[in-house]
Parts: sequence; C-alpha cells; structure tokens
Amino acid sequence: MPVPPFLRRLVVLALLPLLTALVGALLTPAHADTALPADRSAAVSALSTTADEPCTSPEPVVCAIRKMTPEQRAEAREIRIRYLQLLDHMEDVADEMRAEGRSDEEIARRLVDMRNEAKDITRAGMSPEAVKELEARNMKKYGNPLGPTADQQFARYGSWAAVIAAATRSSAAVDQELGLERRR
Repeated sequence: MPVPPFLRRLVVLALLPLLTALVGALLTPAHADTALPADRSAAVSALSTTADEPCTSPEPVVCAIRKMTPEQRAEAREIRIRYLQLLDHMEDVADEMRAEGRSDEEIARRLVDMRNEAKDITRAGMSPEAVKELEARNMKKYGNPLGPTADQQFARYGSWAAVIAAATRSSAAVDQELGLERRR
C-alpha cells in the first residue's frame, strides 16, 4: 500500500536532521567547499541582494529567491547544498549500476526516481507555501508534484543516456543565485 505524500513528508521532516548528517558522513561531496561558514552572519550578508530591484531572470525560482530576506536566502542555500549532495550520491549509484552491467534504461529509471525522492526529502525542510508553489508548477508541467517520470524524460531527451545526464544536473541559475558552484 503506497504511503500518502503528507505522511511521507512528515516522516522525512522528522528524520531530516538525521538524513542530512548521514549523507554528510557517508559522502565526500563535490560541494563540500560550498558549505556555510561557521559565522552564519557572513553567509547571510554574502547572499543579500536588494529585493526592490526588478527581476530580469526568466527563471521564476530565481525571482522568488531574490525576494527572500537574507536569513531566508541562507536557509535556502543550506537546503540547496543538501539537495546537491543527494545529486552527488546519485552519480555514485549510476557508477555502481554501470559496474554491475545494468542498462542505461535501468540506470535512468533509478536516477529519475532518486531525483524525485531527493526533491521530496529536500522539500521537507521548506515552508509549506514554497512546497505548494513547486508542486503546482510540476503538476502543471508534468502531472506529478515531484517532477517528470523516466518516460517523460525519455520522450524529451530521446535517449536513456541523456536522461541519466539530466537526472544529476541542477539548475545553474538557482545554484548561481545561491552562490553555489554550477553543476554540469
């Protein structure tokens, strides 16, 4: 019997600190150098922008980030770092599956599922309003609150290898807005 999304989020929210610590302990992420400094105020000031400036980005998420308070931006950055760590783990899983001789389709399907799980885990640390906005966008675009299915990605990219590459890619615009290193 499938677990209702609200119950899954509640459990994940309760376990988020443990999951974050576990992921951090198990992985040596490529984004380790992007962690917030011990002095949180330095990170907050580094992420500050003027919210009164008109947003020229074509990315609605970037415009939303620009409207955040410095504290909200710092929190969004921490959440994004956790998300990028999960994407790094996905690359490890793909490498392991390749070593086992799995097909590109098997790998792609697993990674798309993992990416959607990573979104769900990450969103557990977000405000209900932000989650609602992201889910509404995905429902409109993909018919799924977490994002596209593997089959939708295959239809978009035309090959399972391209789906694999897309599954571990992050939004460069969002990463840059939060002061993080761009992923492929």
